Amino acid sequence: MSTEKKIPTNTITRDLCEFAAPTGNIYETVVILGKRANQIAMAEKKELNEYLETVKNDRDTMEEVVENLEQIDISKRFERRPKPTLRAIAEFEENKIYYEDIHHVDEE
Repeated sequence: MSTEKKIPTNTITRDLCEFAAPTGNIYETVVILGKRANQIAMAEKKELNEYLETVKNDRDTMEEVVENLEQIDISKRFERRPKPTLRAIAEFEENKIYYEDIHHVDEE
């Protein structure tokens, strides 16, 4: 989570040529980033559900909804995190994403 502070929370302009250089193709880069962003989003969703499960109030009914301040605090904390796409881009730029190009694998 220490890298989250380095990740910008807004959109920044990027040079597409430099962005596509590691894969040689901007579309392959986008696919890699999309898949990694989905992995990050699923992990965050699982983590959020685990946190919310620990503070779940079993007494709540449809008629009686009580504000649970712990749930609100946890939700706000997750909302302040950088979006999964921005995290995936940061990992890609730092060469922290492993990927293989199956089209260029030599058959021996």
